[in-house]
Amino acid sequence: MKEPKKKKPLNIDIGSRIQKCRKKKGLTQEQLAERLNVSVQYISDLEHGVTGGSVSTIIRICQLLETSADYILLGRQENMTARLSGRLESYSEAQKEQVLQILSEIDVFAQLDRN
Repeated sequence: MKEPKKKKPLNIDIGSRIQKCRKKKGLTQEQLAERLNVSVQYISDLEHGVTGGSVSTIIRICQLLETSADYILLGRQENMTARLSGRLESYSEAQKEQVLQILSEIDVFAQLDRN
């Protein structure tokens, strides 16, 4: 009989963070597996620390789940500036201008709250 694979603590931690991000995005294991073009069993094994992911797979997971590799691999929370910057990268120039306009309006309300 084949011995079960010994889970590595690092893989358990990484898998747990992947699962947390997946659930936060409202995705099932099936949906994530489909988007990554891998099996559901692979996602399950990854999330439970049975296996580790390749660098390319971890990068694709980070992109799909809109999170940083720092968080997935090391558990470091992203700061707000990095999160905003990452989101803005995919926006058109017109969308970026709209974001700046919205932030200006928020500034006005924040100033009113301070007074």
